[in-house]
Amino acid sequence: MKKYALRIVLAVVLVGAGIIAGVNWPTTLEAESNATVPGSADDPVVTKSYVDEQIAKAGGGSGSSGGSQQPETGGTSAKLEVVSVPAGKTLIANEGTEVVVRAGKAVVYTTDSNGVADLTDGKDLTNGKAIPANHHMLFPRAGRGVTTAAGYTKSLTLLVRGSYVIQ
Repeated sequence: MKKYALRIVLAVVLVGAGIIAGVNWPTTLEAESNATVPGSADDPVVTKSYVDEQIAKAGGGSGSSGGSQQPETGGTSAKLEVVSVPAGKTLIANEGTEVVVRAGKAVVYTTDSNGVADLTDGKDLTNGKAIPANHHMLFPRAGRGVTTAAGYTKSLTLLVRGSYVIQ
């Protein structure tokens, strides 16, 4: 009889454990993680090209290609952009534009007596002064720029951050 009673108690315990284990009791961790599931309507997953397209529509970026979609005669960039200036042409920078000469012989172009700030040397370079390679230049006002040195027949390679026009 003892064996029979022990088997009944064991069966009841196992059935009870099975019922309890089968019930999906929500835990605090599960309740918190269900708040925002990636890919759900509350937290959609989007692609980089979609985000770039939306930024370009809002007028704040360069589209989905990742490169510059600015015309050859000008551009605007929040990050450093490689710009090639053909010989005899001038890059006219707007105020606040930053330029670094990477290759070529460049000189400052300005129509007034004031110049361009050479942040590397802490000097003011005026019209016609040579810009040393790899120096960080800041254009405090619009209408000033960078052009090729007299007699230099190759193009300049510049890093530009800000808006500019090539004339």
